[in-house]
Amino acid sequence: MSQPSLSLAETRSTHDDLSALLSRQKQAFSAHPMPTLAQRLDKLARLHRGIISHREALTRALSQDFGHRSEFDSVIADILPCINQLRYTRRRLKRWMKPDSRHAGMLLAPAKIRVEYQPLGVVGIMVPWNFPVFLALAPLLTALAAGNRAMIKLSEFTPATNAVLKTLLSEQFDPEEVAVVEGEAERSAAFSRLPFDHLFFTGSTAVGRHVMRAAAENLVPVTLELGGKSPTLIGPDMSMEEAVERIAWGKCMNAGQICVAPDYILLPEGQQQNFIDAFRRRFTRLYPKGLASPDYTSVVNTAQYRRLLDTLEDAVDKGAIATPLCNPARDDEQHRLALHLLTNVDDQMRVMQEEIFGPLLPLVPYRDIDQALAYVQARPRPLALYLMSHDAELQQRVQAETHAGGMAINETLLQVAADDAPFGGVGPSGMGEYHGEEGFRTFSKAKTILQRGRFNPATLIHPPYRTWLHRLMVKLLVR
Repeated sequence: MSQPSLSLAETRSTHDDLSALLSRQKQAFSAHPMPTLAQRLDKLARLHRGIISHREALTRALSQDFGHRSEFDSVIADILPCINQLRYTRRRLKRWMKPDSRHAGMLLAPAKIRVEYQPLGVVGIMVPWNFPVFLALAPLLTALAAGNRAMIKLSEFTPATNAVLKTLLSEQFDPEEVAVVEGEAERSAAFSRLPFDHLFFTGSTAVGRHVMRAAAENLVPVTLELGGKSPTLIGPDMSMEEAVERIAWGKCMNAGQICVAPDYILLPEGQQQNFIDAFRRRFTRLYPKGLASPDYTSVVNTAQYRRLLDTLEDAVDKGAIATPLCNPARDDEQHRLALHLLTNVDDQMRVMQEEIFGPLLPLVPYRDIDQALAYVQARPRPLALYLMSHDAELQQRVQAETHAGGMAINETLLQVAADDAPFGGVGPSGMGEYHGEEGFRTFSKAKTILQRGRFNPATLIHPPYRTWLHRLMVKLLVR
């Protein structure tokens, strides 16, 4: 998030405009602070209808924003996950809303204890550019299921998709229910400073720090879905052919512009060339026309394309060997970049310091598993960790000895698609989680309620405390 370049008067105007929108939503929430199950299901049904009716427009807009993007990728990565989560949530929402009964214990008896899940109020949602439909609507549908209202700040890098999303949401919701905000970095900065009841941000770790700092001014709780350098560890027992088959799609989809894409490969020493050969064969099978393949996605814009070229050049200048998997390896006009495998990398290179978020893939050889695990443990905790191995003992060891937001064994990416499991980072890769019941809890306040009847046993512990009854209670309870 860059520093605002607007004049002071323009900055104040932007903040006042957003504050007025938030105020209207908060007033509307105060008038209806606990939506019924039927009201929540109605909002989810409206969102579902909107996605279905605008599906083709969304896929066209996504391709327009990226320069080119496979329609199938947009459907399975942006549209279908929203539909699946809506169906899953609608079937389970009644159970999630039901209060939990808890045990009062001897000290509080007789009493009833229950936990009610209450909407927070107005949720702010900040959306990145890489999956602008799913990463806008998935947190939105969960916030609506929990009974909240929402303001959504869309990315300035996806204007065509934003236009469709604005139409979709305005057709289905009043601005007091769901409001869409656009604008560049200054607008995002003003948005992050608003006194929401919860702020949900998806994006880079660097910008996440700014968002958390801004939210702290108003003590706004945050969920941060960030990223980091997600490792893929290939076990000694795994053939390179099979490992590549399971890695390639997860790295090449969306041209690697995915927060949980494999960021670097840990593989046994002496296996780099086997890996490169296997990956070249697999890449050719997936994208037989190379950069001209209709299923291969462009880098989203010139700025991101230039960033990736600079990262590649920095690595090569410092001694890395780059192997592009097709020829030509780049199309500057369409900002398309072939996947490049990088060997002879070290920690002085930018490609090993920053999240790549594109079609570059470093290979890091290891002597033994101890060294590989130490390498992962010495680095910031990633959003995802992948293991390619059929060795049950190794699988258990990696699960136990590493930390990551999520993990997949012999697969990549698809752990995010599990509707009935939480998704979120840890440490530098984020905090908090959503999807499924955990998402409902994220956007709810778990409020404990103690209830007494006509008899009030609390008088037994009122002062003065020097009676025989107090002495007996202490003797019985403190042991």
